[in-house]
Amino acid sequence: MSDTDDKKPLGLKGARPGQVKQSFSHGRTKSVVVETKRKRVVVPKAGAGQSGAGAGSGKSGSGGAAPAPSGRRPAGISDTEMERRLAAVRAARAREADEAVAREQEERQREEERERRRAEAEAREREEREREAALKAKEEEEARLTAKAEAKAEADAKPAEPMPAPAPERPSSKPAAAPSRKAEREREDRDSRGKARDGGGRRSGKLTLSAALDGSEGGRQRSLAAMKRKQEKARAKAMGQSLRAEKQVREVQLPDTIVVQELANRMAERAADVVKTLMKMGMMVAQNQAIDADTAELVIEEFGHKAVRVSDADVEQVIVGVEDRPEDLKSRPPIITIMGHVDHGKTSLLDRIREANVVAGEAGGITQHIGAYQVTAESGAVLTFLDTPGHAAFTSMRARGAQVTDIVVLVVAADDSVMPQTIEAINHAKAAGVPMIVAINKCDKPDADPNRVRTELLQHEVVVEAMSGEVQDVEVSAITGQGLGDLLEAIALQAEILELKANPGRAAMGAVIEAKLDVGRGPVATVLVQHGTLKKGDIFVVGEQWGKVRALISDKGERVDEAGPSVPVEVLGLNGTPEAGDVLNVVETEAQAREIASYRESLAKEKRAAAGAATTLEQMMAKAKADADVSELAVVVKADVQGSAEAIVQALEKVGNEEVRVRVLHYGVGAITDSDVGLAEASKTPILGFNVRANATARSAAQQKGVEIRYYSIIYDLIDDIKAAASGLLKDEVRESFIGYAEIRQVFKVSGVGKVAGCLVTEGVARRSAGVRLLRDNVVIHEGTLKTLKRFKDEVKEVISGQECGMAFENYDDIREGDVIEIFERETVERKLS
Repeated sequence: MSDTDDKKPLGLKGARPGQVKQSFSHGRTKSVVVETKRKRVVVPKAGAGQSGAGAGSGKSGSGGAAPAPSGRRPAGISDTEMERRLAAVRAARAREADEAVAREQEERQREEERERRRAEAEAREREEREREAALKAKEEEEARLTAKAEAKAEADAKPAEPMPAPAPERPSSKPAAAPSRKAEREREDRDSRGKARDGGGRRSGKLTLSAALDGSEGGRQRSLAAMKRKQEKARAKAMGQSLRAEKQVREVQLPDTIVVQELANRMAERAADVVKTLMKMGMMVAQNQAIDADTAELVIEEFGHKAVRVSDADVEQVIVGVEDRPEDLKSRPPIITIMGHVDHGKTSLLDRIREANVVAGEAGGITQHIGAYQVTAESGAVLTFLDTPGHAAFTSMRARGAQVTDIVVLVVAADDSVMPQTIEAINHAKAAGVPMIVAINKCDKPDADPNRVRTELLQHEVVVEAMSGEVQDVEVSAITGQGLGDLLEAIALQAEILELKANPGRAAMGAVIEAKLDVGRGPVATVLVQHGTLKKGDIFVVGEQWGKVRALISDKGERVDEAGPSVPVEVLGLNGTPEAGDVLNVVETEAQAREIASYRESLAKEKRAAAGAATTLEQMMAKAKADADVSELAVVVKADVQGSAEAIVQALEKVGNEEVRVRVLHYGVGAITDSDVGLAEASKTPILGFNVRANATARSAAQQKGVEIRYYSIIYDLIDDIKAAASGLLKDEVRESFIGYAEIRQVFKVSGVGKVAGCLVTEGVARRSAGVRLLRDNVVIHEGTLKTLKRFKDEVKEVISGQECGMAFENYDDIREGDVIEIFERETVERKLS
C-alpha cells in the first residue's frame, strides 16, 4: 500500500508551478519544483474612486494649482496618498517657478555686470587712445618747433644767401586730426568686437572643399582648443582683463645634487620642458635622474629664475639660536653642580638638603649616575642641583655637569683633603668658566682638619676667602647638618651676583643629562631645560634622534604639562636613545625634525667610516702587522643608562698595554637581548651587564649557545674582572738566575758518551736539571743542557762549590781546557696588568 494513496500533494492555492535548477559542488545539479504565488491586486470600488477624485479635484482647485491629472486613478491608491501626491506635485511646480524667476534675475544681473565691465573697458580704452593722441600731437608740435628753430639758426648763419619768401604759416591741423583718428580707431575696435561676437573667425581653422582645391590654406590647421583659447582671450580683452600674466621669477633653492622632477617642481615648470632644455645642453637624462648643482643652475637661469645655493647642513638653520630681547628675559633658578672625589659625601650632603636618601639606593654606596633635583630653600628660592659621580671612570659625566651649570659646589672631605678627582673637578670648573664654592664636608669627625684642605687648595690656584681669596668656603657636615644654612646662603648670594635670566616664551632648548631605555616606557631622556619652555606635544630633535613630547615627569615622579628654564624633567616620546650631552631643540614640524635627525645620522656614519678606513694599502698592511702581536679581549657591554655605558667603554679602553688590549664590539642601553647573544656567540666574547638583566629568551639562548653573561652593579668590580681576564692573555715572563760557575780542567773521551769535561765548581752549585752556557774567552759559544753530571763514577743531581765533577753536553762536543761553564735556572713569572 502506497503512502500517497488517497492523498493530494501539498501546494498553495492560486499559485503557478515552476522549476528551479540547483547547482552543488563537484558538478552536481538538482531540479526542484517551486510554486510562485500571484500578487493580490486590490481594486477600489467605483463609488469610492469617484468620491476620492472629487475630493482631490476640490482641494486642488481651492489650492489654485493645476487640476488633478485626468484618467483613472491607479489601482490600490488611497485618498490620503492621492492627496499627498497632488500636494507634492504642486510644491514641485511652485519650486520650479521660483527657480526660473531666480535664474532670470541672476542672468539679468550677470548681463548688467558684463555690460558695466564692457563700458568701463571701453571708457579706459577711449581715455588711453585720447591720451596717446595728445602725447603724439605734443611730440609732433615740439618736433616742428625744433625744426623751425634749427632752420632759423641756419638762416642767421648764412646772411649772404637770398632768403626765400616765407610761406604763410598754416594753423596746425593736429588738433583737428585727433578726433578723426580717434573715431577711426573706435570704428576698427567696434568691427573687431563684432567679428569676435558673431564668430567671424570661428571657421577659419577648418578645411573646406573650396579651400582644399584652391590650396589657399596649407600646413598645420588650428585646433578647436586653439580657437577656444582665442575666444577666451578676446572675451578677456573685452572684459578689461590682462591678456597674459607676467612670468614669476622664483628663488629656487639648489642643493649639491637634485632630481630633475624636483627641480621642475621648485621652478613651477613642466618636467618635460626641463628635460628638453637639458637635452639641448647635451645631457640625456630622465625625470627621475639627479644632476649636479652647476648644471641645475644653468637650467634655472635658462628659465629666467634665480638660483640660491644651499648645502645639506642648512637643514639645521631652523634651530639656530636667536637673541632674546631684554624685556622678554625673566629670572630663573640657578643650576648648581656638586662635584668632588669619590666617597667625600656629595650625595649625602645633597640628601641632607633635599631631606631624601639617595645613597641607600646606590650600589656599593657610591654614585654611578648623574642626578638632577630641584630644592626649595627656606627663603623660598628654588635651586636646581646636579649630583655627579666621583669615581675616576665617570670623567665625561663630570664634564657634562660642569658645562650646563651656573655654580660648582666642590665637596672636599676634611679628613681626606684634596684627592685626584677633586683636582679633576677643579679643572672642569675652570674650563667651563663657572664660579666655585668649596664645601668642606665631614667636619664632625675627630680627625677633621679644614685648614689643611684650604692650604692644599692653594696648590691648584683655588684661594678661599679664609685665605684672603675670592672663592667662598663653608664648613659643613652631612651627618649633623652643620653649616647647611650657610651653604645655601652662599649659593643664593652667588646666584644673585650672576643675575641669571632666561626667556620662557621662546622655543625650548635643553641639554640631555642622562638617557636610558626603559622596558615599559621606551627611550627616556633626562633633560635640563636651559632656554624657553618645553611643553607636552612639542616636536623636538636631540642629537641623531627626534620625537614628540608624550609626557614630562618631574624629579619627584609627577607628571607635568610644561617645564621652564632650569627645570630638570624626564622626556618620553623619543624614537631612539640619544647620547648623554646632546642638545634638545624644539622645531615647528615633524618633517623638519626628521630631516635634521637624518642629516646628523648620515654625518655620523660618514665620520665613523672615515675613522675606521685606512687611506692606503701600506697603512693597512702596517696596521695588520702591528696587530698581529697584540692579543685582544673582545666584550659586549649593556648598561642601564647612556652615561654609565659611556663611562664603562672609556674605562675599558684604558685597560691594556702594547701586548694586550680590550675591544668593545658593541655597547648599548637596555636589557640584554637575543641579538646581543647572537653577536657574542659569533665573536666568542662574554656579555657584561651593568645594572641590567637578560630577558627570558636571551637567557635560554645564552645557555644553549654557551655564551657567558656577567652581571655587575659596581663599576670598579667590572673593571677589576676585565683587568684579570686581560692579564691572562699576557705571555709569562721568563726570569734567569745564575746558580754557579765551573772551570774545565781536562777533557776526556769516553766511548759511547763522547767528550766529557773534567770540571771544578768554582762558584755556587752545579745542577743536573739546570741550563748551561759554554764561555770561551768570555764569549758564549753554546747554550744547552747537560747530558750527564758525575761525581767520580756516580751520577749525581748537583755538585757544590769546591768539588770536582764530570760534565757532558747534550749534542755538543767542542769543549776545550780553560773553557768556563755558566750554570743558570729559568723561572716563569705570571704577569698582570697594572
